Amino acid sequence: MSRLDKFLKDAETEINNTVSLKSVQELRIKYLGRKSEIVTILKGLGGIPSDLRPKIGMRANEVKSYIDKILIRREKELSNNIFNTLGDKEKIDITEPGIKNETGHLHPISRMRMEVEDIFSSMGFTIATGPEVELDYYNFEALNIPPDHPARDMQDTIWTVEGSLLRTHTSCVQIRTMEKFKPPIRVIAPGRVFRYEETDASHEHTFYQVEGLMIDKNISVSNLIAVMKTMLKSVFRRTVKVRLRPGYFPFVEPGFELDINCLICGGTGCPVCKQSGWVELLPCGLVHPNVLKAGKVDPREYSGFAFGMGLDRLVMMRYGIDDIRLFHSGDLRFLEQF
Repeated sequence: MSRLDKFLKDAETEINNTVSLKSVQELRIKYLGRKSEIVTILKGLGGIPSDLRPKIGMRANEVKSYIDKILIRREKELSNNIFNTLGDKEKIDITEPGIKNETGHLHPISRMRMEVEDIFSSMGFTIATGPEVELDYYNFEALNIPPDHPARDMQDTIWTVEGSLLRTHTSCVQIRTMEKFKPPIRVIAPGRVFRYEETDASHEHTFYQVEGLMIDKNISVSNLIAVMKTMLKSVFRRTVKVRLRPGYFPFVEPGFELDINCLICGGTGCPVCKQSGWVELLPCGLVHPNVLKAGKVDPREYSGFAFGMGLDRLVMMRYGIDDIRLFHSGDLRFLEQF
């Protein structure tokens, strides 16, 4: 019996002095586990004289039960202490600003599109739109590019079904606009276009254009240059050096390539300008008489100019971006800069 009494005394002292819940669990294993002394005593009852066995067995079970109770009591005491002192250790300052949610923002191309729309609106132009899946007639034939015309080889076209395609330029909006409205006409048509071609630092299979069309009496190349210079000065907030080169486009006559001095390298040469110092910004020219006729406009009475400008390249020039593929890369490290 003295062995049980000593076992109980040691257990009670150690349990009452423990200060952590982890220690309580360790003491439970020590005093009540399969290898504990109390279990050894109970297993050894068979070797005790029969007249003492019931008394010792009863006492052993009482000790075991009592140790279990003081373990539960100590565990509860320590849990309560932790809860009661939690406020001293973990405080929340409800006046401290929380973590703000990230706010969305416009894609740089969308921002440029809205800005260009505002610039042209200030010059009296309206906004026109057209379908991205276009008919062959509006994308080619009405723009003076019949089925057997060699200029069709210049277009890397993505065909959908017979007679329909993903538009290769926004020029197709010209005819749709002339069908709806009579001159004088001043419209721009921003939108997405598609080309089946290899990509590089300055070319993408999907990109954005702004088509411009102005039809009135006595429209000349001088009007075209004046509008382009006004637009570029507003976009880049400074005077930009431009040049016109002769260019062939079936829907304009005469046709030009309007280039701007490369703002990435300052005209010294880089991959974007292909080391030339100039960036091809837009094809333009005076609207071909056949296109006016297709739009039910009399070329003997009216003339006009048209241009197709790449929005992506405008953004590249403004912000010094040297790879057009970044716009559709989905890389937030790039997009979060705008």
